[in-house]
Amino acid sequence: MPLVTTKEMFEKSMKEGFAIGAFNVNNMEIIQAIMDAAAESKSPVIMQASSSAIKYARINYLMKMVEAAVEEHPEIPVAIHLDHGPDFETAKMCIDSGFTSVMFDGSKYDFEENVRLTKEVVDYAHSKGVVVEAELGKLAGIEDEVNVDSKDAMYTDPDQAKEFVERTDCDSLAIAIGTSHGAYKFKGEAKLRFDILKEIKERIPTTPIVLHGASTVIPELVEMCNKNGGDIPGAKGVPDEMLNEASKSGVSKINVDTDIRLAMTGAIRKVFVEEPSAFDPRKYLTSARDLIKETVSHKIRDVFGSTGKI
Repeated sequence: MPLVTTKEMFEKSMKEGFAIGAFNVNNMEIIQAIMDAAAESKSPVIMQASSSAIKYARINYLMKMVEAAVEEHPEIPVAIHLDHGPDFETAKMCIDSGFTSVMFDGSKYDFEENVRLTKEVVDYAHSKGVVVEAELGKLAGIEDEVNVDSKDAMYTDPDQAKEFVERTDCDSLAIAIGTSHGAYKFKGEAKLRFDILKEIKERIPTTPIVLHGASTVIPELVEMCNKNGGDIPGAKGVPDEMLNEASKSGVSKINVDTDIRLAMTGAIRKVFVEEPSAFDPRKYLTSARDLIKETVSHKIRDVFGSTGKI
């Protein structure tokens, strides 16, 4: 099966009440781990790269590695997606390079400018058979080139969401209902506004909904990092139970980046502490790949409910 758009994935997810994991990729080990987990679970999967990841790994390398993963597991539906595209030029580069889905993040602009810039990306993407995710509302937190102070965060307005989708013709919409980017998501307890999600779904029932900033910041992974020389105090994410409820309540795509970073870092730190003489990258990167696969499998099986949904 060649790389696919998210269109059919999302139609199935909305009909059957599950979410699809969108996992951020930076290198070969992460791509292999995600693909192996998806293949074992018989789950569709979205691999996504931010503009920072593209600068790091280089777009041709990323595309070839994702294509290799698809060749190895042709039975698994896989989309390659631009995460938080900052401008038209980045989206165009990804579309022209073979990405099947792109996100334009215009949430930092006012409503009218967000509409205008999103529509520009949509028009080009649709002319090439590529789908577009847009964002309305602002998530707090820090991830790669996204940095929003908590006081500037705002929930998505359901009425605006309807107008935005109608005017831009975007294919899916990332909304702000209380998730946050990065490892330090909340000072208190996490709280997702399922009432806002319900209102948005009522107004745009056929538009797939996306949650960004939705890593659990798995406590065991944070502990593994800290126990082995890390310094990640007070990290807190969105509990699995809330994400599971979201996946059953109309959210089609849930983004995961921080948990993958924690799994990779925790596994590598553990090897270095337990075996100080280790210097073969294959040794510690194999451990990292194994733990990322375990983390992704947990998300697919226990949180998103996408097992067997190919």
